[in-house]
Amino acid sequence: MRKRTPVITVTAILSLSPMFANAATTDNEISILRQQLMALSDRLDALEEDNRALKEENLRLEASIEGAVDAVAELERGEEALEARADQSSWAERVRLAGDFRFRHETIEQQGESDRRRDRIRARASVTAQINDDLQVGLGFASGSDDPVSSNQTLGGGGTTKDINLDMAYFDWEALENIHVVGGKYKNPLYRPGKNGLIWDGDWRPEGIAVGWDNDQFFLTALGTWLESDNKKINSEFSYGLQGGFIHAFESADLTIGGSYFEVDTRGKGSFFGDDDDFFGNSYDPLTNTYLYDYQVIEVFAELAFDLADRPFSLFLDYAHNQDAPVFDTAYAVGAKYGSTKQRGQWQFGYVYQDIEADAVFGLLNDSDFGGGGTDAKGHILKGAYVIQKNWTANFTYFINTRFISDGDERDFDRMQLDLNFKY
Repeated sequence: MRKRTPVITVTAILSLSPMFANAATTDNEISILRQQLMALSDRLDALEEDNRALKEENLRLEASIEGAVDAVAELERGEEALEARADQSSWAERVRLAGDFRFRHETIEQQGESDRRRDRIRARASVTAQINDDLQVGLGFASGSDDPVSSNQTLGGGGTTKDINLDMAYFDWEALENIHVVGGKYKNPLYRPGKNGLIWDGDWRPEGIAVGWDNDQFFLTALGTWLESDNKKINSEFSYGLQGGFIHAFESADLTIGGSYFEVDTRGKGSFFGDDDDFFGNSYDPLTNTYLYDYQVIEVFAELAFDLADRPFSLFLDYAHNQDAPVFDTAYAVGAKYGSTKQRGQWQFGYVYQDIEADAVFGLLNDSDFGGGGTDAKGHILKGAYVIQKNWTANFTYFINTRFISDGDERDFDRMQLDLNFKY
């Protein structure tokens, strides 16, 4: 209860004072006045109670506002964190890292020369960024020297550090549906039957521009590559090619058939890589150290893939002919592959027979292992692989070849490679 001292005092004085009663008012008027004073007191009490309630409500509102401000600040911090995570997620989705490492022991036995044994490594890493829905940019590095068809690095030299070189730098633009334009230094987009190196080594990276169309049934690729783009140099050369084919899916097999044309204008020009007399099996003039012919190569190929005893099996045929050379102008390869190397414990075997006459293809760019690299060789390739763990494979390759056929000085050439391959 609240105190009513002032009102009660006034009431008491008025009630007890005969002077006030006789001089100013009647008893009835005093009673009315008392009632009014009591009503006024009640109103004052009510106003004080309302004021107290308002103060309490203000305090609650102030606390609620402070809580709301804190909540908004926390929400903003949460949104910032979500945006940061979204940016990180977007970056992770747009950028891909990949690479592989290979450790190799190699033995080479060549008739008329001492046997050779060496250990080699190959390390490659690449990053690919999706700039937008239609554009991709890639960058890759690889071990080895500046050899255009090999990124192997021989171990030794007293433990010296080894070279790392630019392996790829390119853009890939999907200009229209199923049409890609690729420029820079990039992976070879041309189809290689059996992934064999009759014309193109697997490590070769074209330098120029390519346009490809592929709708999963038909494919067409146009390629232009610089062997030397500096017109101040004697051997400035831009080479070009066109390849097309189709894939037909039978009920239990896939058949790929196609053909290509590739031209390198080398007649009268010197070596593009290595020493002045390095022509990688192709015919040349020893007095001027220049190529005798151009390489206007027509290729036809076919590959059939199906399952045999619940394992993948494939057969391929690849044939090439140089229209500019009068002799030693033909190359071909036939091969088969059985098994798979996708899961732990799986194995694969392969066989290829290959014959590459001296001027059938451009020797600088074809298989760098068969017959010691280049052309003018024939013989067998035996392959085997076993998956030790996921992304870890042991491989075996054995070349049984004959070299230097065109000049009649044939020599046996055997090469054995034992590899451990790791992908990441």
